[in-house]
Formats: sequence, structure tokens, C-alpha cells
Amino acid sequence: MPQRVLEAMGRPMTDLYEGPVVAASEVIRRQLPDVVNTSGEVFIITSNGHGGWQMATSNTLSRGDKVLVLGSGRFPEIWGTYTAVSDIEVEVLEGDMRTAVDPEAVYSRLAADHNHEIKAVLCVHVDTASSVRNDIPALRAAIDAAAHPALFMVDGIASIGCEEFNMDHWGVDIVVSASQKGLMVPPGLGFVWAGPKALAAHARADSRVGYFDWEARLSNLSHYHYYAGTPPMAHLFALEAALELVVEEGGWHKVWHRHKVLAQAARAAIQQWAHPDGIEFNIKDESVRANSVTTVRTNTIDAGELRRRSNEQAGLVLGLGIGDVPGFRLAHMGHLNPPMLMGALGTIEAVLVSMGAPMTSSGLAAAAAVIGAALDE
Repeated sequence: MPQRVLEAMGRPMTDLYEGPVVAASEVIRRQLPDVVNTSGEVFIITSNGHGGWQMATSNTLSRGDKVLVLGSGRFPEIWGTYTAVSDIEVEVLEGDMRTAVDPEAVYSRLAADHNHEIKAVLCVHVDTASSVRNDIPALRAAIDAAAHPALFMVDGIASIGCEEFNMDHWGVDIVVSASQKGLMVPPGLGFVWAGPKALAAHARADSRVGYFDWEARLSNLSHYHYYAGTPPMAHLFALEAALELVVEEGGWHKVWHRHKVLAQAARAAIQQWAHPDGIEFNIKDESVRANSVTTVRTNTIDAGELRRRSNEQAGLVLGLGIGDVPGFRLAHMGHLNPPMLMGALGTIEAVLVSMGAPMTSSGLAAAAAVIGAALDE
């Protein structure tokens, strides 16, 4: 989290009906569509990303509807679990923790749905547990090839702000995200971008929930009603500051490029550390590894001890391996630059050395070469 963002959160709370917070909200609402390249509506919720899931499905589906969840990693199925509570039938297209969704499998399932019982397709862009990046345009093409009318909903919680996302061009109907990753703001805000097809589906939805209801948020021009009550003032001031930093960097394309370079540098280091008896990438296909997070499998190395030494003795907190993946997760998202990344990679390498972990070679030179080439562009 940039210091400027954290300082913005400490601003005094103001009149919630007018003044600075209203001005900040208006600026943010104009800027947020550019994050995913859409002309659609954006909703800001006081919640985490799970609240975004709930808003997306409750405003577009009816009880008894069926949704198809595209399994890949850990979080798509959790989204399905949240949806099932609202008497929505959930079918999971089985995947695993190490590969992306197969567009051909999506096409086959939807083509077999002759009566169009499936009302929505739910998937993640990047799964933060596995670090896979799904090919959203290819999945949209599979839906179109099956001539299926289902809504296409995408969880971008671990990708928005870090990876390029073209909601309108890719034919995505709903995108869900949150503040705490690529948008560089502490946890507390959820976002839902809704396109025309999703907004039209709202008319038939009967699982709507008062707090999340789009109609209530859009039917009154009041700032108060848009947030369904008191706005999250501190977070709005923080988000305003974060978006100012994006403008100063040169816009989202510059931000996406920075993430791509730093992700490539991290992967270059991990590739050199990889060893049959040591660590390896969780995602096998390098073309679908995310630019926001990399999951590393430790195999014969004690992941708990690696994380303990890294945290307690070297001062670096590594993300816990989740979703039954033995290992750790290296986040390279948000407010990140080469000194920060190289420091993290050097610390990990030092800890691996301290544990006697087998490595092919040192990874720092490989990471430096990637960053050096980018600096020369």
C-alpha cells in the first residue's frame, strides 16, 4: 500500500452528504470504468470481493436458475458455494489446481444445454490460490460458438489493476473485484462492473437483496443511496489517491506493463531455483501464469519452515499455500517496483540456501536480466 494512500485514509471524516467525499466519489466513478475498459455501470460496495460475488448473482439470477462454475484453482467453486445459498443450482465444470479452464470443455457443455437451463457462467480471471490466468477471450469465444445466451461473469479480484482487462471487447457481462490487490487500497471495498446484458437481466431477478440491489442504488441520484447508506469515506479518499498515482505513472497501460515485467523477473528467478528435488511452479504451462501472483510448490522442502525463517529471521512475509498446495505464494501486485521485488527474491533465495534446498542455480541474475532489458526499452 503506498504511503500516500494510507495517509489519505487518515483524513478527517466529513459531511457524508456533500463536500470532499462527494467530490472524491464523483472522480472515482468516472475513472473506474477505465480499469476494465468498459462503458458499463460500476458499483462500489463497502465489502470485500465476496460481497461483489453476492451483488453480481443476486441482481441477475432467480431462484431455481442454474449456473455453470468453471473450476480452476480454489475460488471459482467458493463463488458457487455462495451462490447456492440463494437456491441457485450450481454445476461445476471440473478443473484442477495446476491448469487453466479448457475452452473446448466449456463449448461442449454449453452446446449440450439445448434448453438453455444455464443462466450464467462463472469463472476467475486469475485464481489467487493457484496463480493461473484463464483466457477470457477464448472462453467468451466458446460461449459464442455454442450460441448460448448465458451471462458471462468474471472474478477479477486477483487481476484487476495488474493485468490488462477489456470487458467490453472481450464480451464479459459482469466483472467483480476488490480494493486490496491491484488497486492498492486496504481491504474494505468491493467493485462490480455491469454491462447492458447484466443490467437487463436485473428486471427478472428475484433473488435481489436490499443492500446489494442495483435498482435502489441507481434509482436515486443521491450519493447516499448509491452507497446504500453512509459511504466508506476513508476508503474513498484512499482510492482517490491510488488512482492519482496511476495517472502520474502514465495510465493503466504503464501499470500493466510494469506488472508484466516484474512478474517475468520473478518467474525467471523461480525457474533457476526449480529442481526435481526442490521447488517448482504450481502452474505447468508458462503461458497461463499470472502477472499478479506466483504459486510455488515446495515438494520435499518444509513449506512451513521456509515461511517461518523468511518471516521471523529475514523479515519477509510469504503468502501461505492454500487450496491444498504445499508451498508459498509470491505476490507481485499493486505498489511494487524493482528494489522491492529484488529484495524479496534475494531473501527467498537466502532462506532456500539456509535450508539446504537443491537449486539449479541462483535466480537473482536471471531476474536482474529481465528488469535490465525492460529498463533499456
